[in-house]
Amino acid sequence: MDFKVQATAPGTAARAGLITTDHGVIETPIFMPVGTCGSVKAVHTRELREEVRAQIILGNTYHLYLRPGMEILEQAGGLHKFNGWDRPILTDSGGFQVFSLAENRKLTEEGVHFRSHIDGSRHLFTPEKVVELQRSIGSDIMMALDECPPGTAERSYARKSLDLTLKWMERGWKHYNETEPRYGHRQAWFPIVQGVTYPDLRRESAERVAELGADGNAIGGLAVGEPAEVMYDMIEVVNEILPADRPRYLMGVGTPVNILEAIDRGVDMMDCVMPTRNGRNGMLFTPQGTMNMRNKKWADDFSPIWEDSPCLTDRVYSRAYLRHLFAANEILAMQIASIHNLSFYLWLVEEARRHIQAGDFKPWKEEMVRNLNTRL
Repeated sequence: MDFKVQATAPGTAARAGLITTDHGVIETPIFMPVGTCGSVKAVHTRELREEVRAQIILGNTYHLYLRPGMEILEQAGGLHKFNGWDRPILTDSGGFQVFSLAENRKLTEEGVHFRSHIDGSRHLFTPEKVVELQRSIGSDIMMALDECPPGTAERSYARKSLDLTLKWMERGWKHYNETEPRYGHRQAWFPIVQGVTYPDLRRESAERVAELGADGNAIGGLAVGEPAEVMYDMIEVVNEILPADRPRYLMGVGTPVNILEAIDRGVDMMDCVMPTRNGRNGMLFTPQGTMNMRNKKWADDFSPIWEDSPCLTDRVYSRAYLRHLFAANEILAMQIASIHNLSFYLWLVEEARRHIQAGDFKPWKEEMVRNLNTRL
């Protein structure tokens, strides 16, 4: 994997770049739609390509491991061939899902023992096994196994958790370098910075991560209960240390405002379930603010969902029609809203990139943040 910074924005740490993988080039900053089980909920692969304009999507190791399972994915030739997505894929390690979904989990230095949320069966994820699972999935970017403590964790727990994550990181890195891809394309591996909201722990973690010299680096354990301003402070602390010539991936973040603030602080890659999850519940994001499509005020508004949208769906359907679909509990409502929100997120990072290259990112961002905080 190759990364090249093309432009930076005056007065900020924002940058525009290119990530080159064997499945295509990714223009950064980039938002990555989440396809947990190998699909982005309610969105067809064709729509991801043509309407959303996604350049890379995510898969989740925990969910794909439990079903369809590695045997099926290996028989298919990897996730790209299994789901028909021929562009880059990133997989997370599954650690967050183990800690949030699995029952009776137990952390040891060996790894994490857990019960499946599907059938209660017992499993073990080790740093080495998680590398092997992602080799079987065939993702272009693999993630290290880590523990993600809550944002309110006490320092004693944060210290213990970070020590475990760093030990797992070293083992995962070693196993990654001792193994080979299975489907003929190169796979990168990203270590993850943890440390909750303690600056010294974050610095220590970032220094250890940077020492590895991996193709890219991730920032985890944010947007998990801490205030937004604290999250931004932690991003700044970490990005002062992480190498500027490697992409920086902020995991699981977030709102459109969070994304712009992260870009401002030097983040290149982001993902979140918010655009699809909120869309399925009737919340739409637009450049002018957020819209609750269940609100009666849209019942006789026959204007396009987003008149200037680059997405055809937004110009075909009216706000009144989408409101009707939600009121009638039609599945199409969730599909239209998901496509819209993902299209908006991709538009937002495309605009950020354009303004970074033009040199006026900072004033554009400040105006956009004001708009995004508006309820329509």
